Amino acid sequence: DVVKYLPPSARQVFQLLASEGPLTQKDIISRTDLPSRTVRYALERLRGEEMLKESFCFHDARQSLYCLYGIDMR
Repeated sequence: DVVKYLPPSARQVFQLLASEGPLTQKDIISRTDLPSRTVRYALERLRGEEMLKESFCFHDARQSLYCLYGIDMR
């Protein structure tokens, strides 16, 4: 299980996306109270492990929606 080897911030973002995803980076920041820099790092780690799927956010074109592979995008 790769998740247990991730840094705590990446595990927290993983768990949030698993339960509530897809979310924007802003949503993740507000739900975790992690700094934006830490959330960016966590997303990069999840992307590096090929766990993260990124898609266009139709509500705000300036943002992306993030979810985990295997979890349907809304």
